[in-house]
Amino acid sequence: MERHTYKTGIIGNCAYIAHVNLNTNIDWLCWPRMDSTFLFGGLLDKQKGGEFSILPEGHYTSHQYYMENTNILCTEITTAEGSYRITDVAPRFIQYERFFKPLMLIRKVEPIEGAPRIKVKCRPVCDYGSRELAPLRGSSHIEFIGCEERIRLTTNIAINYIIDEELFVLNDTRYLLLTYGHPLEAPLESTAERFVRETTLYWRSWIKQSSIANYFQPYVIRSALTLKIHQYEDTGAIIAASTTSLPEYMDSGRNWDYRYCWMRDTYYIITALNHIGHFEEMERYFGYITDISFSGDFRYQPLYGITGKKNLVETILPHLDGYLGNQPVRIGNQAYEHIQNDIYGQVLISMLPLYTDHRFIFTERKDSARWLNLLLQKIERTIDEKDAGIWEFRNMANVHCYTNLFQWAGCCAAEKMARTIHNEDLMKRAIALKERAAAHIESCYDPERKVYTNAAGSKHLDASTLQLIMMNYLDPNSQRAKDHLAALEKELKTEDGLFYRYLHSDDFGKPKATFLVCAFWYVEALACVGRLDDAQREFERLLQYSNHLLLFSEDVESGNGSQWGNFPQAYSHVGLMNAAYRIAMKLDVPIFL
Repeated sequence: MERHTYKTGIIGNCAYIAHVNLNTNIDWLCWPRMDSTFLFGGLLDKQKGGEFSILPEGHYTSHQYYMENTNILCTEITTAEGSYRITDVAPRFIQYERFFKPLMLIRKVEPIEGAPRIKVKCRPVCDYGSRELAPLRGSSHIEFIGCEERIRLTTNIAINYIIDEELFVLNDTRYLLLTYGHPLEAPLESTAERFVRETTLYWRSWIKQSSIANYFQPYVIRSALTLKIHQYEDTGAIIAASTTSLPEYMDSGRNWDYRYCWMRDTYYIITALNHIGHFEEMERYFGYITDISFSGDFRYQPLYGITGKKNLVETILPHLDGYLGNQPVRIGNQAYEHIQNDIYGQVLISMLPLYTDHRFIFTERKDSARWLNLLLQKIERTIDEKDAGIWEFRNMANVHCYTNLFQWAGCCAAEKMARTIHNEDLMKRAIALKERAAAHIESCYDPERKVYTNAAGSKHLDASTLQLIMMNYLDPNSQRAKDHLAALEKELKTEDGLFYRYLHSDDFGKPKATFLVCAFWYVEALACVGRLDDAQREFERLLQYSNHLLLFSEDVESGNGSQWGNFPQAYSHVGLMNAAYRIAMKLDVPIFL
């Protein structure tokens, strides 16, 4: 069976993300927000998803690459008549002492060799493909009518060529500038060139300001750039992925909307950002989490909208074919209704650097005691409660090992923070809760197999319990940690170095695809217990599961390495970044500051 990979790259500016296919089409673009309807959604329906392509007639070959150390994507097309390059840019740079990140897509089309004849198709849609937009021609632009806001394509290509979708000879550089709401009211060519130049300088400066070890650096750089544009800067939220309903494997029915912010990802994301020294993104994310924390609710939801929206009702769009015919297509995510109790600990340990890292000034945070009290109250109310666990089982509740691990780790963090702010009462409460969480964790231990199971009273194993080692609940040097790792390895690891989340049946049957972040956790665990050669070998094996642009999916099919699930998955890239950092620290590899 041929390996399936996603043939797209992404561009973004922390206001939106667009997917650009090897065939030049904008396969996915949601405006005005990352969780809005798509304007282009060919990823989920070739007919109803609209189109924005720049193609020749007849046979061609395509090559795609990023401009080095940027989120600017180039696609080169070669035909019998010649070749040309499309440079796709989501403008982002500092202007007037603030970030300029408009809802604007720049497509620069320039000939490389010969006289290629090309055709531009631009057909945006609205309401998830249920409405086509009518083109209204202007002197040097096309306005598309039918959505709430004005969508305008400004160009120096003959308007009639685009509206009539006619071939023309590309003999000079052409620009296509798509805007939402506010049209371009400045000179096209000089403005587009300035935006491309300023955006290039911005991304290269951002990477230069990153602290990244010299260990498989190109992969970590690409992962860092990918993670960065998954942050919706207006609120600080970081989405799990920019897509919805890409299946976990073919015909699985496991098609979910991931354009939201999962609380379970908090610790891993903050850790990755901390490792590369990007505190501005961390503080924005802290602000988003703090706003949710003080909302007055009894408990956290597992996920929220990018503006903190709570009600994320899951609905099915039956009029869309789905990716490669995989239905249903879902928007919204029913997991917002679930009980998932690890997230209180996730938030606590994520905030710990604010109180232990002297680059942050914790005395500026006047509400520390109130905030700590609030989080400890949430743990007190839920610590003995069964929940859906990290993988959000829809109809199964248990006392999960992973949940209690993060309650334990959160209370360890709360204890340190309480000591920092000299609050004896909060410190005692944190210690007491830490001991209760540890008792629940130990109820999951199977002494015969020398392994921690996924839940109390269960025989099933779960890759999430690898975190017992990374979180230092188990001393990495202890025999118990090594035995636990060996048992997970024996049952959940595949021959090709991948890792299943679990192998028991859930609400949708037995899972068939491996979960990529679990394989990166496995690499970290190997490094922790001192199996450094194994960790390096397994890490290098995982790198083959990227697509042509070093972008990673959520799931990988064992046996053929096919990419599945929402793409690119921030969780997978965070896993790569943290695993690379863990190995680099063990190897004492230099970090470039």
